[in-house]
Amino acid sequence: MKQYFKLFDFRQKVDYKTEVLSGLTVAMALVPEAVAFALIAGLSPLTGLYAAFVMGLVTSVLGGRPGMISGATGAVAVVIVSLARDHGVEYVFAAVILAGIIQFLAGMLKLGKLMRLVPHPVVFGFVNGLAIIIFMSQLAQFKDPAGNWLTGTPLYVLLGLVLLTMFIIWGLPRLSKAIPASLVAILTIFGLVVFLDIDTRTVGDIASIKGGFPPFHIPDIPFSAETFMLILPYSAIIAGVGLIESLLTLNIVDEITGTRGRGNKEAAAQGIANVLSGFFSGMGGCAMIGQSLINISNGARARLSGIVASVMLLVFVMFGSGLIERVPMAALTGLMIMVAIGTFEWASFKTLNKMPKSDVLVMILVTLVTVFLHNLALAVIVGVIIAALVFAWDNAKRIRARKSIDEDGVKHYEIYGPLFFGSITAFNQKFDVENDPQEVIIDFYESRVVDMSAIEALNKVTERYRKSGKTVHLKHLSPDCRQLLENADELIDVNVMEDPTYKVMTDTV
Repeated sequence: MKQYFKLFDFRQKVDYKTEVLSGLTVAMALVPEAVAFALIAGLSPLTGLYAAFVMGLVTSVLGGRPGMISGATGAVAVVIVSLARDHGVEYVFAAVILAGIIQFLAGMLKLGKLMRLVPHPVVFGFVNGLAIIIFMSQLAQFKDPAGNWLTGTPLYVLLGLVLLTMFIIWGLPRLSKAIPASLVAILTIFGLVVFLDIDTRTVGDIASIKGGFPPFHIPDIPFSAETFMLILPYSAIIAGVGLIESLLTLNIVDEITGTRGRGNKEAAAQGIANVLSGFFSGMGGCAMIGQSLINISNGARARLSGIVASVMLLVFVMFGSGLIERVPMAALTGLMIMVAIGTFEWASFKTLNKMPKSDVLVMILVTLVTVFLHNLALAVIVGVIIAALVFAWDNAKRIRARKSIDEDGVKHYEIYGPLFFGSITAFNQKFDVENDPQEVIIDFYESRVVDMSAIEALNKVTERYRKSGKTVHLKHLSPDCRQLLENADELIDVNVMEDPTYKVMTDTV
């Protein structure tokens, strides 16, 4: 347990200037997103800002991935929108608290290891879909309040400021990395708009962000079984979406930084953060891939940047709302477009003709589900299921049997390939019961009995030989396979040949 309380690794070299400046940049970028996600859910902008503060601070201190940023997210907003509309914000707070408890338990039970089941094509599809969503969400800035596309001078002004922002973010690191390029870009566009009195949309045009310290508040709901059953489905989905998005973001940051985060610790931290978010009037959330990539691309690698980002966000809300509300949306739009470009796995195009067709299909399908349904959890689950089915299909065709008869007239079937539910049909077809001699040995030196379907297949094979008055021996079963047979001794009666000189490597993890 003491690992969970070891908050900081003081052996880590920290670039304080980079961490602080990157945190300030992230805080600015968090404001419009937190407000937008709260409005999507039909809630007050402050519920999104409070969630971003609490989620960001708690996960930065307790999380398993230094440098990763958490806050209010669109994935959670989409889940709670119907709950907020039908039952009100108090039920949302309660659902977020319950979701946090579920996530904390998942972390303590070490369920983060399940992320190893997510294949690389699913990660590619998830990242590409998310990049497209980030890009498409910025297109709303090119529309007027009535929803019509901008034309004329307003369009050219906005487009020019966005392109200038993107150029600074792209070009400045080639000259100097002393200050995060994204922060320079925001300050430059802010200065141009203020001193040249350029008429363009600002953060304040979306909503006011002025507020106080997040108030502690116990959700005002009936504490009953009916209430619990009402919020449980929402909480389960929030917890699932949050864990999937957070752990995938952790894996992506791991790849970029060449380091390894701790998924179970991150899951527990996400849970604690959501519990506190619900008690402090926040809408809940999870890891934010866009903000995390901004932070990492600025060179931040420690917990300090996330702490600075969350604290500065609260400072903006309490004391600096008037200034932050004047930040041009064009600067933040250009920043997020560059994030989308950096997030997209362009290398996936180069590997399309080298990847198996099934992997390409999984990657494209996950991307499409992410883009069109905005349901990240569903996209990942669909991808994992299809990848698992393809894997099972491929392995089902790999079951083979070498056949030979020794000098004693005993027939040997040397099986190789996994014996599981997908391969039992092919396995059963390997045996010639009627024409085989009186004694048969089935050798599993290069195979493994995987599941109950495989045990049932062995049962049927031995039953066929028994009815023909012949004896079957199973040889070279690994200890775990033997354990399966022992556990199924009421279902199957086989003659297992012991081989004291044979040792098989079993899973140690």
